[in-house]
Amino acid sequence: MECLDLRDLFTVAHFIKTRCDHGLKAGTANIKNYVFFEVEILDPKSKAQLCYLDKVEPNATIAEIKTLLHKIYPKFYPSRQALKLHPEGEALSDDDVLEDLPVGTTATMFFQDLGPQIGWTMVFLAECLGPLFIYLLFYYRLPYIYSHEYDYTRSPFKVVKLACWCHTLHYIKRLVETIFIHRFSDGTLPLRTIMQICLYYWGFAAWQAYYINHPLYTPPSYGRLQIYSALTMFLICECGNFSVHLILNRISCNGSRPTEIPYPTKNPLTWLFFFVSCPNYTYEVGSWLCFTVMTQCVPVGVFAFLGFVQMTIWARAKHKTYVQQFEDYPVLRSAIIPLFL
Repeated sequence: MECLDLRDLFTVAHFIKTRCDHGLKAGTANIKNYVFFEVEILDPKSKAQLCYLDKVEPNATIAEIKTLLHKIYPKFYPSRQALKLHPEGEALSDDDVLEDLPVGTTATMFFQDLGPQIGWTMVFLAECLGPLFIYLLFYYRLPYIYSHEYDYTRSPFKVVKLACWCHTLHYIKRLVETIFIHRFSDGTLPLRTIMQICLYYWGFAAWQAYYINHPLYTPPSYGRLQIYSALTMFLICECGNFSVHLILNRISCNGSRPTEIPYPTKNPLTWLFFFVSCPNYTYEVGSWLCFTVMTQCVPVGVFAFLGFVQMTIWARAKHKTYVQQFEDYPVLRSAIIPLFL
């Protein structure tokens, strides 16, 4: 076995030292090349500096920056904040990464206070509880609603009682779904927006109830046939809506975005999934159309039409998301009306 002489040992030692020095220099260079960001947050009106964040990681998200701002101003919790690159621009998404934004290493952002926020669960509860109790006030004809002679009286028409049952059933179902079935994201809504939503639902409930329970209300033109055929379809739509919500509850989601395509089950009421992306909206519109036919009441018809317009917007947006996210999404499906819309 050959042995290394002294010169060979020096050569090996020099090689090892050279490689180590090169590695240390490379590591030092990498450390020196690592750049931190500085974030300046200003008031959009006065342009006064609210805070200055030093040594922010390049891969920090807007949500993390909001958390840092929250530590400085405890009043402004993250969901209450909106950060913008321009005072009149759009708010940045919580998922936006700092180094991907069109800013330099010193980023200037503008802060907007969105006001007190409330979670989606509370929004739905407030949205449903109001109409449920408001309608009953008119049904039982409490004082100061109609003439004094009608206080605490009941309508003699069967359709008025059926309408109260249907209206109550609809909102009790929605409350049950809100508490036990629906899955909500961590998103919130400003308190003023919630007040507008409640004004819309509560106001329409009062408008409908006033006319349906009015002492001068007259039954539908085609009598029992119109009432009970519409009642049957109303109950089918309510059951269908509930069945669809059960399916949507079982599919996996990443936040508010589904990670799998919802498909119908053996339940015939879920077969609308063969033709539309949002059968829950289809059934919801169907319920209010049936309620309109059953009561033959204009305020109910107006509410049904406005609901159809809004739910069509939501359905088309969700349908677009499904098509973009899943390459194998069924081509036969429309957004809300089978083979049409």
